[in-house]
Amino acid sequence: MATRDGERVSEMPNKILVTGAGGNVGREVIKELSDRDRPFVAAVRNATDGRREWGRATPTVRFDFAEPATYAAAFDGIGQLFLVRPPAISDVERYLFPVIDFARSAGVEQIVFLSLLGVNRRVPHYQVEKKIEASGIPYTLLRPSYFMQNLSTVYREGIRDQDEIFLPAGRGKTSFIDVRDIGAVAAKVLTEPGHLGQRYTLTGSQSLDYFQVAQIFTRVLGREIRYANPTPRQYEARMRQQQMPAALIQVMLGLYFTIRWGFGAKRTREAQRLLGRAPFTLDQFVEDYADQWQPAAEPLAIV
Repeated sequence: MATRDGERVSEMPNKILVTGAGGNVGREVIKELSDRDRPFVAAVRNATDGRREWGRATPTVRFDFAEPATYAAAFDGIGQLFLVRPPAISDVERYLFPVIDFARSAGVEQIVFLSLLGVNRRVPHYQVEKKIEASGIPYTLLRPSYFMQNLSTVYREGIRDQDEIFLPAGRGKTSFIDVRDIGAVAAKVLTEPGHLGQRYTLTGSQSLDYFQVAQIFTRVLGREIRYANPTPRQYEARMRQQQMPAALIQVMLGLYFTIRWGFGAKRTREAQRLLGRAPFTLDQFVEDYADQWQPAAEPLAIV
């Protein structure tokens, strides 16, 4: 047996199970682990979707938080777990706690959990953190700030089609972080010693309100992008109209509540220290993905 962070672990590295593999962060974790040539398995609900996402070269296993029958095969040969709470799951005691218990019984030697900045009792991540801490499994908690990529996923259509950022953050500032940086940090703490028992608050180097965000989009995209600054009630009504799941709406409202009251502006140097470089800025992010918000070309009229 060898030691890692003072813990006894296997001589040969076991595989890493990556949950949330099809999400923004999961994709980056997989990319980084592939670059490091570290054995891993991407947990997917549907094997066909996994092959379509990455091709046959990426190892996948069927796994569903809601189906305990999928746990055994998913954890076969697994030494470490990258754990992501699916956004649609708010009842973590029912769906995530059993996974943590199974990980313990399977001999998992490290859980890296994707939590969030300013984690508190109002959000499900808090309960998951406490469960992991009580499990006895060595852990590393990643507490990132708001993802830049939410602007190219959840709010992409509003920016692209209405030239509008519609979310209830008021004038609160956010220390945005790029998921490319989170993925790189996650791969580092999964593959290098010195990170067990650590809680890393990961932020970008800037704190911006959404009026400033809109200015950056305006400058990079070359057209005016507005920040609508809706009230929480207006936001909830719009999201319901767009058929966002009710549980996810409540999670998002909780997140924006913390931003409105100034709790999202915190900046740390932990991402820069772990990465050995400056994290991506929002300007870089918008420039790199500018095509995501370009309006679709109008079809040519046939005359």
